[in-house]
Amino acid sequence: MNLNVKLFADGAEKKGIIEMYNNPLISGFTTNPTLMKKAGIKDYKLFAKDILNVIQDKPISFEVFSDDFKEMERQALEIASWGENVYVKIPITNTKGESSKELIERLSKSSVKINVTAIMTIEQVKLILPKLMKSRASYISVFAGRIADTGVDPIPIMKKVLKLIRDYKNIELIWASPRELYNVVQADSIGCHIITATNDILKKLNLLGKNLTEFSLETVKMFYNDAREAGFTL
Repeated sequence: MNLNVKLFADGAEKKGIIEMYNNPLISGFTTNPTLMKKAGIKDYKLFAKDILNVIQDKPISFEVFSDDFKEMERQALEIASWGENVYVKIPITNTKGESSKELIERLSKSSVKINVTAIMTIEQVKLILPKLMKSRASYISVFAGRIADTGVDPIPIMKKVLKLIRDYKNIELIWASPRELYNVVQADSIGCHIITATNDILKKLNLLGKNLTEFSLETVKMFYNDAREAGFTL
């Protein structure tokens, strides 16, 4: 199956990142503090610099972790200095719900490549778009998977965002937090620029277009063999 959507790997484990870096289907990378904590990362800068020694020719996003906008700005400028391929992830608000729009505008004017993250509403997109007008390159990460977790279909929202940014040649939409491989197909079908997914989802790419009858038989064999290996009796 031919895909037009760009595939970004989302993770914080070096082994997995390098594995995906060597996969020609992967066009970029993202990470976040939660994934880094889960991976046991203790030194943020050391981890980032280590990864950037390997990944120098594909975009990679690292996130600020302060709740204070002044400190966020300092962190963002330092992170941006680590490499030409680095995008800085700025959350749409801080933990108090205060908009990051002014910070985003300042960073845009400073030529920082920005990845605005944790977006879930059209109103949030409309608020920050004018602030990204002067950015040389930006991503808008809409968390389609989390939107779907609430029982809301993310497709209409993603389509509206694509329409809103149509005239912004410097901005690309990221379908963030996918829950299954089918989300890749969905993102591709609506013309989304990028989808970022964890390795466990990306490793299923070889299943795209697989014959379902064959897949059914493989599943039956799996159940049968696992039952035998477990030594079940009745």
